[in-house]
Amino acid sequence: MHTHHIALGLASLPNGTASGAGIAKLRPVQPVTLIRPHAARRAARFFVERFPGRSLYAVKANPSPDLLRILWDAGVTHYDVASIAEVKLVAETLPEAVICFMHPVKAEEAIAESYFSHNVRTFSLDSEEELEKIVRATATEGVPATDLNLLVRIRVSSDHSKLSLAAKFGAEPNEMKALLMAARQASDALGICFHVGSQAMTPTAYREAMERVRAAIVEAAVTVDIVDVGGGFPSSYPGMEPPPLETYFDTIHRAFEDLPVSYSSELWCEPGRALCAEYASVLVRVEKRRGDTLYINDGAYGALFDAAHVGWRFPVQLLRSEPSNARPMAFSFYGPTCDDLDHMAGPFMLPADVQAGDYLEIGMLGAYGCAMRTQFNGFGADLKVIAEDEPMTTLYGEAEAERAIPSNVVQL
Repeated sequence: MHTHHIALGLASLPNGTASGAGIAKLRPVQPVTLIRPHAARRAARFFVERFPGRSLYAVKANPSPDLLRILWDAGVTHYDVASIAEVKLVAETLPEAVICFMHPVKAEEAIAESYFSHNVRTFSLDSEEELEKIVRATATEGVPATDLNLLVRIRVSSDHSKLSLAAKFGAEPNEMKALLMAARQASDALGICFHVGSQAMTPTAYREAMERVRAAIVEAAVTVDIVDVGGGFPSSYPGMEPPPLETYFDTIHRAFEDLPVSYSSELWCEPGRALCAEYASVLVRVEKRRGDTLYINDGAYGALFDAAHVGWRFPVQLLRSEPSNARPMAFSFYGPTCDDLDHMAGPFMLPADVQAGDYLEIGMLGAYGCAMRTQFNGFGADLKVIAEDEPMTTLYGEAEAERAIPSNVVQL
């Protein structure tokens, strides 16, 4: 893993252990991403061991090659990709991985390259036009491929999720019969997939989606080999504390058992956020305070895209050598660029005496935060350090059972 221990003087930390508090003592000028391999490994093992089927990692959530290797070592063997660039990334990083091209609208050239050059056999679709494109792109001298796994995406509700994925993709229920019958003829294994939206806050989202899957199978009267419940599995954020993931798994398993599918049918899921949110946090410096607004050195064009553009709240804590007895108050953030859009409304709860020169850790940025960085306005330095402490919040294992309500100030 490419980290910057030497540049930050981390060799001087006790026992070689890095943490947000330890890094803040070194007073870095640029933002520092704290990487927690143990947190990603723990999340992966949780899904591998407890989800009642196969777990595919949704690469878009965080395409770091280091993370891909961690997940692979923890038992994740299948990867959900959305572009030819992601196909190549996984193929180069994990040559033995099974790559599933799950974007329902693909360039024909991307389909052909992934099939012939990277051994991709699994594709999703939501229209007969896409089906014809896949069949055409994977044919050899006009002879159709006989080894395709084709998953038809059905449109389902995103009402139970914080971010909708219901508008752009998915065949309508009244389109499924013809599409399933056509895809059955072109596939070795036929599947149905869906996506309930990002950060689904109740297992009901999956139960209702599986009811649509059941109706589609009954109407089309086809043999379905794969049911893929997609992503949407939540992580924990301020104001968004979901029920235990086991309740999602139980609901999905019961619904799958009730489907009219053969005993050999497979159950898949595509976690992204749930596998990598706890993998990273970002240490930032406060450059200015104006009332209840803090100017920090990362923002909307860095790791805090979601905080700015969809109003996402992330856990925050003040890292300071002297303890603060000030009451908590709500702050908003401005990032380092010259753009007014570089604004994170929050609210982010911090001690009322936070000031310029203080360091803050912003947690749960392993999902999408690291993936959305740009270099706009010349900002965007991305120093990485491996941290061995626990993430600010977790849904997994012993750390979940033992954790107390997190404080918003940590003494250095």
